[in-house]
Amino acid sequence: MRIKKGDTVEVITGKDRGKRGEILSVIPKKDRVIVEEVNIVHRHMSPTQDMPQGGIIENEAPIHASNVQLVCPRCDEKTRVGAEYLDDGTKVRKCKQCDEIIDK
Repeated sequence: MRIKKGDTVEVITGKDRGKRGEILSVIPKKDRVIVEEVNIVHRHMSPTQDMPQGGIIENEAPIHASNVQLVCPRCDEKTRVGAEYLDDGTKVRKCKQCDEIIDK
């Protein structure tokens, strides 16, 4: 996967199309990501010892990684991600729009 936890992404398809958010977690085995304030689902919880009130809880559900696209921190546009090797041999991600290195 070319996106990591902490990246800002934009949803490109589905009910939340156009929304931007930060990746909270990545599930590489299922090729899914959890994005902040995107794909909100409602869970009906009965009262427990941890949550004595109960009620309807809103949580972010995973979304397929192919439905999001990375937003470049430099040019602030959604972009495809390329890979490049530096002189010291480390592999870094690169913005295809502005040719800037995304990783620090």
